[in-house]
Amino acid sequence: MQAHPHLVEKYFAPLLENLRQPNIHNAVKRNTMRPLQDVKIPEPFHGVVMNTCFEFISSPAEAVAVKAFSLTVLENLSRIYPEILPELKLVIEERWEHETVAFRTRAKKIKLRLD
Repeated sequence: MQAHPHLVEKYFAPLLENLRQPNIHNAVKRNTMRPLQDVKIPEPFHGVVMNTCFEFISSPAEAVAVKAFSLTVLENLSRIYPEILPELKLVIEERWEHETVAFRTRAKKIKLRLD
């Protein structure tokens, strides 16, 4: 999907619905979130995507890659919705001490823009 991220566009609804399923495998989340970093997310899905990403980055149990991809998706959406930046900054700061190097590296890039 990375070579052709546009292919995901017509499957937004089922992909996002799938992300909301309980006990979904981390690989499914990771492989759903990865292309969302690189595509223009249709406006009707912005709210669902933002909520899902905030849930992922706030969860101590979530896989690192899922969090990293979610951070990037939120950063992309913050260009359209700058009002999410304070919440994004807050979550990054709250999770900072408990997160991995991968999370911190991705978050630093965003935080530089926030400051």
